[in-house]
Amino acid sequence: MSQTMILSALILIPFIGGLLCWLGERLGAGIPRWIALFSMAAVFGLGVMLWMQGDYSLANQTVGAHPQWQLEERYTWIPHLGVSIHLALDGLSLLMVLLTGLLGVMAVGCSWTEIQRHVGFFHLNLLWSLGGVIGVFLAIDMFLFFFFWEMMLVPIYFLIALWGHKGADGKSRIHAATKFFIFTQASGLIMLVGVLALVLVNYQATGNLSFDYHDLLNAHQYMSLDLQKVLMLTFFIAFAVKLPIVPVHSWLPDAHAQAPTAGSVDLAGILLKTAAYGLLRFALPFFPEASQWFAPIAMWLGIFGIFYGAFLAFAQTDIKRLVAYTSISHMGFVLIGIYSGNLLTLQGLVIQMLAHGICAGGLFILCGQLYERLHTRDLREMGGLWGRFTYLPPLLMFFAAALLGMPGTANFVGEFLILLGAFKVVPVITIIATSSLILAGVYSLIMIHRALFGKGKSEEQLPDLSGRELGLVVSLVAILLFLGLYPQPVLNVSHGAMSGIQQAYLPSLMPTAPTIAP
Repeated sequence: MSQTMILSALILIPFIGGLLCWLGERLGAGIPRWIALFSMAAVFGLGVMLWMQGDYSLANQTVGAHPQWQLEERYTWIPHLGVSIHLALDGLSLLMVLLTGLLGVMAVGCSWTEIQRHVGFFHLNLLWSLGGVIGVFLAIDMFLFFFFWEMMLVPIYFLIALWGHKGADGKSRIHAATKFFIFTQASGLIMLVGVLALVLVNYQATGNLSFDYHDLLNAHQYMSLDLQKVLMLTFFIAFAVKLPIVPVHSWLPDAHAQAPTAGSVDLAGILLKTAAYGLLRFALPFFPEASQWFAPIAMWLGIFGIFYGAFLAFAQTDIKRLVAYTSISHMGFVLIGIYSGNLLTLQGLVIQMLAHGICAGGLFILCGQLYERLHTRDLREMGGLWGRFTYLPPLLMFFAAALLGMPGTANFVGEFLILLGAFKVVPVITIIATSSLILAGVYSLIMIHRALFGKGKSEEQLPDLSGRELGLVVSLVAILLFLGLYPQPVLNVSHGAMSGIQQAYLPSLMPTAPTIAP
């Protein structure tokens, strides 16, 4: 495949594959599954090929304020409005694409027997949501970015609404899907206002009407600090809802509780990372001074989210809602890492995003396998499962240990680097955040104790993990251990991109320029 088309291929493969899944269902229910599996395996394979062929340690060193991409594609789209199909790849976006490809394979594999109705349409929505996510990671035209940002919401809505389960709290899957869509759609429209304002500011100052990333990077020079703060908040709100940050988080537990297993893997493993990516790629470089002003507020919001998510996880009886609240808690660490601005912290942040995606994906896959066998996610109906399975309990224990940051797993490396780097910048916040790791141990132990030990409702042996299910979960275990014991390859790939983001975010001497009042 030509290098000039490979970024387009990364986006088009899931869209074309999803369409073929829908059309192929009339030939048999197994056809869409295999098409979806090969499509996401192809995306992952292309990502690995790009990793092997590139030198990402230097790919995004900045020239002035402008990053240098490892791979770039540009096609004319709407020239009169300054809109183009502009795709680019550096170390950060490559790692996010690899995570999407990997968890896409896992999502297809874990839903192999779970989904029996409208199999083709299910895989169309799954693959189109993943294609939209890859578009978010590669688009650097802001109009195109917004298109993918909003487009990926629609397939996820259908995944929850059509194939979701009724929650333990009695809420319907339609309620959860609608809540998810309203929260994310409304916040995205707020960001659109910020994007249009940014484009108009740049046009007023330079006479160049453009949505291109490179053209908008310097637009903050033409703004007053007050206007920069307002526009930065429009971006932050959109990304905060998707991350999610307390108090705009309430859609996440409902969506997870009602979503099918593949939907939960998609939501927790990949979708939340688009928000962190957006903050790193757009919010910090577009509005550096406003982001520095907002950094203490953002980090305290992260601290609150860490403790809030952990305490709410204690109270859950639905195992999927428990894991969902742990995601809210862990995203607090991500927020602290983003706004610390320390290169060590930023690189730890990349490890943490990968580790959380893989760990949460593994936990939701195991929750799905428990539900298929027990027909309940209520921890009060479990207990004593250690003696009723062979492979599932130790694997669940491993992911619970990884979730709390056990040394030897990728989660430990990510949290350690975030806290080590943040301590140099915000020692008080770092100390408070470190203390929350005790809570992570408590809610992980609560989940393990309630599900696996104690007096069970029955002692009857249950069907253990099949070879397919075991292969999926063990591969995630191997990746978590590899990244935990030898994270250097990922650190090498992310170094150039994260150093470029740090340079754009940290204070720098700017040439004097006219300002525009809000």
